Amino acid sequence: MSEHQGNHNTMDRRTFLKYSGMLGVGVAFGGLMPVSEAVAFNRKLYKVTRTRLGMGTFIAVTAMHPSKAEADDAIGKAFEEMDRVSRILDRYQSSSAIGTLNHEGYLADLPKEVCDVVRRALYFHKATGGAFDITVKPLVDMYKEHFATHQTAPPEKEVTKILKLVDGSAVQFDGRSIRFAKEGMGITLDGIAKGYIIDRGAQILEANGIKHGLINAGGDIRAIGGKDSLAPWRVAVQNPDKDGPYLDVITMVNGAVATSGNYEVYFDKEKLYHHIVNPRTGRSPLQSTSVSVLASNVMDADALSTSVFVLEPVAGKQLVENMPNTECLILTAGKKKVASTGWPTA
Repeated sequence: MSEHQGNHNTMDRRTFLKYSGMLGVGVAFGGLMPVSEAVAFNRKLYKVTRTRLGMGTFIAVTAMHPSKAEADDAIGKAFEEMDRVSRILDRYQSSSAIGTLNHEGYLADLPKEVCDVVRRALYFHKATGGAFDITVKPLVDMYKEHFATHQTAPPEKEVTKILKLVDGSAVQFDGRSIRFAKEGMGITLDGIAKGYIIDRGAQILEANGIKHGLINAGGDIRAIGGKDSLAPWRVAVQNPDKDGPYLDVITMVNGAVATSGNYEVYFDKEKLYHHIVNPRTGRSPLQSTSVSVLASNVMDADALSTSVFVLEPVAGKQLVENMPNTECLILTAGKKKVASTGWPTA
């Protein structure tokens, strides 16, 4: 798309967020969200942005570079890589590696991408005392199916039955193959794979000469450098109410931020049952409304935002305080903001 076409291909920010589902953390774009844009940022750099659908949301990739053509080429390659990795990690496709694993209960000769994500997921399972658990798939699927059929939560006895299949320690992984120790188990990488995919896109940008860039995938953000050598990126933490002011606005140079919230995917109007479930109780945590985590990469920020949500504010903040180069901002159900000591505006 040419520069002139890109200038017309914009939409109101609120409309864009409505259709894209861009919740949680978002770039403070101002009044308009660029779907496609290529403009002179200063005397040395062009700002090139391309936006596409992917991973169930809109992915906006911005590259700052002296050459518009080279920036556009790097963005195209980043999208190709994110698309490729998404197909491998997609649990909804029966032919994908994860789809095959969930159907068979065993998978050998694992793709590198699956190894990378599962290894890190199992690390966080241990580091969080089991709060992060990729084996919650049967539980999440049960809630989704029961609400779709009966419009109510499943009975306690059904939850208790399915909970027996939720056990991260029963994932037998040797770096080359995975086997489930219990029949009927399954994994979902929804709480970590998105971050990994974004990180892979960022790696491609850097490999293609981009020193200043940003990827925003539905609010999960990876920053490469700043806007230029002097200006940082400005990132706004979305208010779950959406109509209110941002919870916070921070600046970033390198690093990542991700948000988990009960407003993203929920099964009932009261949001008592949502896509984040406690692997110990089988129920959705209710003490937090949203959790944003800053980390060096989006994969870790993604997993930790879910973990802190499950652990709830006090224990969640303590977990983050004990991890190097990691910070969090929690909005409690009572509308109180709880920040780790190193959160940028704390």
